[in-house]
Amino acid sequence: MDGKANVEKFAASDKTSCGNQVRGCCAPRGAAIVRPMDVITSRPGPARPLALPNLLTYARIAAVPAVVACMYWQAILQGGVWLRWVALAIFISAAITDFFDGYFARMWSQQSTFGRMLDPIADKLLVSSCLLMLAADGTIKGWSLWAAIVILCREILVSGLREYLAELRVSVPVSRLAKWKTTWQLIAVGFLIAGDAGDKAFSELFNRETLVITNVGLALLWLSALVTLYTGWDYMRAGVRHMID
Repeated sequence: MDGKANVEKFAASDKTSCGNQVRGCCAPRGAAIVRPMDVITSRPGPARPLALPNLLTYARIAAVPAVVACMYWQAILQGGVWLRWVALAIFISAAITDFFDGYFARMWSQQSTFGRMLDPIADKLLVSSCLLMLAADGTIKGWSLWAAIVILCREILVSGLREYLAELRVSVPVSRLAKWKTTWQLIAVGFLIAGDAGDKAFSELFNRETLVITNVGLALLWLSALVTLYTGWDYMRAGVRHMID
């Protein structure tokens, strides 16, 4: 996209370049005013597929089948509990790359449109595939399934919205709250992957049966679902306002 003319930016609500306190009439014609959205002020650099930040993102995508295979082997094929710990180790390693790819990209000025496109896709693949496996093995069940459904539906909705707005040459920046949403999702899924293995370890440690790890994971899943629902509504409102304008 042309960073000067073809990219429409979403600004914070009640903020404008014409003053500290903003009125809707001060906004440029055709611009959508959206409260939580950040403004993209820098032009991304050229795509470098083999730059270290992109390699870390590739590694996160490659971790998806490895984590799923370990969980499938342990839960569906009745493998040992040790497979759960292997899945957790791979998942944590993949989740850490979500921080370092952005960190290195900013530090070495290797930010690119390609990286910004691929990074959220890698997050969605990792979280969604793990949620499906956790539902399949019964870790997520009952009412907690609705939290997983909210997360999956929101990701599909926002992905479709981004694709539609991209055709209109409109850029929707990732808000700070959306980044925290991903962090909470990764933490919740991490606890749930530990699941039975973590519960057994705690039970042996305290000499009584406990489901503390699974329950903490489910509580965090609901928390991340609420944040996910809010950010999804936020993006949807931004898209609708732009289409109306």
